[in-house]
Amino acid sequence: MSVLHEHAAVEALSGLSRFRDGFYDCLDARADALFELADAAICTDGPVTSLAQLSLAPVFRRGHGALYDALADGAVDEDRLRELLAGQLPADVPLMFGIDATTYPRPNAECSPDRGLHYAPCRCDGDRKVVPGWQFQWVMGLEWGTSSWTLPVDARRLPEGTCPVTATAGQIRDLAGRLSRQQEPAGRPAPLFILDQGYAAAALTHALDGLEVQLLVRIAGDRVFYDGRPGPRRPGPGRNGVHGQRFELASGADLRPANQLLVVPDTSRYGRVEVRAWHGMHQKVQRTGYFARLEAELFTRLPVIEGTIIEVRVERLPDGRSPHRTMWLWHSGPHAPDLDVCWRAYLRRFDMEHTFKLMKSQLGWTAARVRHPEQAVRWTWLLIAAYVQLRLARGLAADLRRPWERRPRPGRPLTPYRVRRSFRHLRDQLGTPARLPKTTHPGPGRPPGGKNTQAPRHRLGSELRKTDAHKKAAGEKKG
Repeated sequence: MSVLHEHAAVEALSGLSRFRDGFYDCLDARADALFELADAAICTDGPVTSLAQLSLAPVFRRGHGALYDALADGAVDEDRLRELLAGQLPADVPLMFGIDATTYPRPNAECSPDRGLHYAPCRCDGDRKVVPGWQFQWVMGLEWGTSSWTLPVDARRLPEGTCPVTATAGQIRDLAGRLSRQQEPAGRPAPLFILDQGYAAAALTHALDGLEVQLLVRIAGDRVFYDGRPGPRRPGPGRNGVHGQRFELASGADLRPANQLLVVPDTSRYGRVEVRAWHGMHQKVQRTGYFARLEAELFTRLPVIEGTIIEVRVERLPDGRSPHRTMWLWHSGPHAPDLDVCWRAYLRRFDMEHTFKLMKSQLGWTAARVRHPEQAVRWTWLLIAAYVQLRLARGLAADLRRPWERRPRPGRPLTPYRVRRSFRHLRDQLGTPARLPKTTHPGPGRPPGGKNTQAPRHRLGSELRKTDAHKKAAGEKKG
């Protein structure tokens, strides 16, 4: 190993050690058990299938009772941990983040409160696409090149009845505030937040008004927009159009000249790429969801929210098939969009799926059968800290590949799966800030005359809303 590479390895090892110490300082209660539980999740061979399994890991020096006690009564300083995670973002490149929600399934947990019906990608009992559970929304830093790595910086559970627009805007504002408190390099553009089609683009733009961020949201191809320019005067009585000329994405894109045009003649995966943009477009918003709450709170007319519509057309898909539809994006921010950045940045949003897959199938995020949502939140933060440790160790881990596995590509880091396989050897070099467990004695057991009590049952949030609606309708009918 050259002197330069050796120096880089020492710096990476010291950075990993500092992160572990900082993570330990973020644990306010049951710190030793929580820290060793996170180590057990990334030092165990194979996928994690249950919490009890982690208590058998050599790095977890406590019993299974301490494991469950740590998740039940432990405490994580979430704000301090978010600051620690934001400090791992690179300082020399423009920042972009992906935002997406995923479900922590608890289909049969009738004793778990605040469950709701949330989207699930697969449900094997019919055509349903929802599952009872808790919904978590993640914010992850994305890399500019093709990669299976991300950097989670925030994850929050969305309680039942939460406005998704308000919750998403709150996460973005919180992260933007943390970034502004760091020393930003001069000339770096505003951070770019990338979201999928399920998010309300116009509502998010309005909720983030005045914040120095860029928003890139995928929109459906059947939407209708307006350009804000008054149309021809309507003959006869009635009010003239106030929204401007109509622009239908499905049929009007080829009839209207674009304000910006970008042509990439030949890409390795998509062939010829054409990107067009129309500025100053807006939709007719309705008095539902976010805007219904807004109108009730401010007593104002519905706003007109302008942004940029971006169309992306490619010659072929990576597997050689012809694309069956055009991709449409909404952009808003303090300056005009860079079209080459926008279409490439949206493709990086799919890197989040690699992280979700690793969290669920290998680290056991959804394998923990916890009763209360607060326990699921603590478990989520432990796995986020564990994943970031894998990221910091990707340049230090040895490639312990199986005989049938391929060698990594030259110049590319190991995948998170392979880094986890060798992380336990790095942990032996790093040590642990967790203290040794204290010697204990068997407890006194159940007091004389004590009896088990049945845990309370909780109905789904959708069932409660239906019951409330029926009660309200019955009261109005009776009155």
